[in-house]
Amino acid sequence: MFMNIWLKTGLAIVTTLLFLNGVGQTLPQVKVETILGEIVLEIDIVNAPVTANNFLKHVETGTYKNAVFYRAVRMDNQPFNDIKIEVIQGGLFSDEKIDKHQSIKHETTKETGLKHLEGTISMARAEPGTASTEFFICIGSQPELDFGGKRNPDGQGFATFGKVIKGMEVVREIQNQKDKDQILVEQVKIVSLKIGE
Repeated sequence: MFMNIWLKTGLAIVTTLLFLNGVGQTLPQVKVETILGEIVLEIDIVNAPVTANNFLKHVETGTYKNAVFYRAVRMDNQPFNDIKIEVIQGGLFSDEKIDKHQSIKHETTKETGLKHLEGTISMARAEPGTASTEFFICIGSQPELDFGGKRNPDGQGFATFGKVIKGMEVVREIQNQKDKDQILVEQVKIVSLKIGE
């Protein structure tokens, strides 16, 4: 009888530890060092595995060497958009460079359960399934970028894969740089992207 109780208790502990390991998994972090300061991202490989691992692959292989933040969208610089958003966008900027990289499956927020909230990082795209290297960070909650949102006419939204856990003041500083039609007059250079806690 004692052995049975011990086995049941031991099994319960092991099951609990395995459960916590899966649910409480430590997510990878990426440090984005810009000329204006550091942004630290938490990358959600659990809920958005395709998009998250694509981003991490580009970080690991050096795709983002010489990358920049080049677009800032504010309430005052999108006069022709009925649905307004606030984001900064970064990546390779050059179509010639972007086209060298394979696009990925579009993981909708309906599929992942993630939302475009303050500090969310997400993939820029044209048609669903065309995202590859370019990404954006939300300033404030942006529900119109979620699945069913109206910012993109196809209603598929954008694929979020993580969030800013440090450095939102840097994100806002980038957003407030001088622009011409949302494109920054002086791009904000990304000095390095490194995976680490």
